[in-house]
Formats: sequence, C-alpha cells, structure tokens
Amino acid sequence: MDRLVTMKNAHRGNRPALWLGVVLALAWCAGAGAQIADPTQPPPGLAAAAAGAAPPAPPPGPELQSILVSREPGGRRIAVISGEMVRQGGRVGGATVEQIGTDRVVLRRGKARETLRLYTKPPHTPVAPATQAEQR
Repeated sequence: MDRLVTMKNAHRGNRPALWLGVVLALAWCAGAGAQIADPTQPPPGLAAAAAGAAPPAPPPGPELQSILVSREPGGRRIAVISGEMVRQGGRVGGATVEQIGTDRVVLRRGKARETLRLYTKPPHTPVAPATQAEQR
C-alpha cells in the first residue's frame, strides 16, 4: 500500500515546474504577439495615401539604389538610379552618367558634376580618451 500511495503522489513534485512552464509560454505568446507587425498590412505610406493624405515626398534629386559590375575586365557596369537602370553614357533625370564605380556614380549636368554614393559615411564622432579605470 505504501508503494501505491508513493506512486499516486509522485506527480505532485512536478506541478510547480508544469505551472511555471505554462505561465512562461503564455507570457511569451503575449509578448510575441505585441512585437510582431502584421505582414499582410500595407506600408504606412500607402495606407496614408489611401486615406486621402498626401503621398510621401520623393527624395530630392536622384537616388543611387544599386550598382551592378561585371567581373570580366571591361565588362558592363549598370547603375539603378531612382528606379531606372542606366549604363555609363546614359541619361537619367536630365543628367549624363559620366562614370560608374563600385560604390559611386558620377553624374554630369552641363559643367556641374554630382557624385552619388551607394554607402553614406557615418558622421564622425570623436572618441574620448580612456580613463585609467577603463584601461584595466
């Protein structure tokens, strides 16, 4: 009979762990639902345009979006500027594509030249000298 009572009460030792698991799972589900946006919803700019608000303003001037460079020597170089694919010597937005590099494109409008960079440099922030406590 002692054995039967022991087996009958054996599951009681696991109840706190079971409840802890249930509580953690519920908390995780509630937190995950609050952080994940619905991927089927339209982007905020599109929703505002549908509601009658003014559409977001396009960026001022041409925007360099991508550069495609052939690996072969003397191969093709194509840039995607403001949604248009252009080659060296082509025209985009009233400017001539003078040069396509690996990370920049040079546009010419008359005598003026404009360089579009694929990657913008982060602003320089001065680094404070380390204190003696930080050096240890």
